[in-house]
Amino acid sequence: MTTSIAPADTRAAACCGPDETEGTAAHGTSAGPADVEHLARTFKALGDPTRVRLLAIVAASAGGEACVCDLVEPVGLSQPTVSHHLKILVDAGLLHREKRGVWAYYALVPGAAEGVARELLGIAAPSEPSAT
Repeated sequence: MTTSIAPADTRAAACCGPDETEGTAAHGTSAGPADVEHLARTFKALGDPTRVRLLAIVAASAGGEACVCDLVEPVGLSQPTVSHHLKILVDAGLLHREKRGVWAYYALVPGAAEGVARELLGIAAPSEPSAT
């Protein structure tokens, strides 16, 4: 018995070539590689439930800031672990850190959350054609 193999369909490969409009206005976004990397790092920082809780606690704190010592109990983690999570949020540009004596105080960076939302919408939502 002879088995024959059908030739590969090369049409599928041709339609799936590189997208030359990626990262351009024609592709719906002007986000370049650096913008996309920044957004990915930010979402990686927000990908941990503890860090999201820490952001919420800081945002709800009196005066809009919280000492690391006040964040340990609500999340049920050690001070070094909480400090590590806070550092990741600072590095992502979501929190600002201010050292006062032996303690560090954290506050939301004004406009950071809104900026992340705008960046995401700029990438995820197709751009509207301008009316002429």
